[in-house]
Amino acid sequence: MSRKTHISQLKKDFSKTYDEHSDAIFRYAYFKLSDSEKAKDVVQDTFVKFWEYISADVESELQNVKALLYRIALNTIIDLYRKRKTFSLDTLADDGFDPTYEPEKDVFERHEAEAVLKVINELGEDDRNIMFMRYIEGLSFDDIAEVVGDRANTIAVKVHRLLKQLRQSLNITEE
Repeated sequence: MSRKTHISQLKKDFSKTYDEHSDAIFRYAYFKLSDSEKAKDVVQDTFVKFWEYISADVESELQNVKALLYRIALNTIIDLYRKRKTFSLDTLADDGFDPTYEPEKDVFERHEAEAVLKVINELGEDDRNIMFMRYIEGLSFDDIAEVVGDRANTIAVKVHRLLKQLRQSLNITEE
């Protein structure tokens, strides 16, 4: 394959990847930052870094593009924290952001949603991250494991234990 043909194929693949994943990366960044402008910047930086990665590493096949994008986004967010340290994830609940709210289905009554958010906010940041990736973004255990640098089995056990903890905190009995 000529270099020109290879670059053309990279551009097509990149555009397709951007179309498929940019909204999810934005939601993830917004969840972490609670600032839409910063989230847009993270999306832009994530895809710039992704382009640099795929255009520099022409010899290898990407195993899991979705997990790679989440890893790049997470690292970009961490870089923002290190540089600015002026925002907090805890402000999400204070600002009324409820990732579980689905107006068309009206899944939770308002007081139930607040109780769920309260319990979720009591989890550690790593645990909140795992629950967000699993239940809001729908990532598989393998994808989450790749993002956080752990084994899929460990993530599955953590999710099971976190769900059990949430059920106990909310006094929900398992059916």
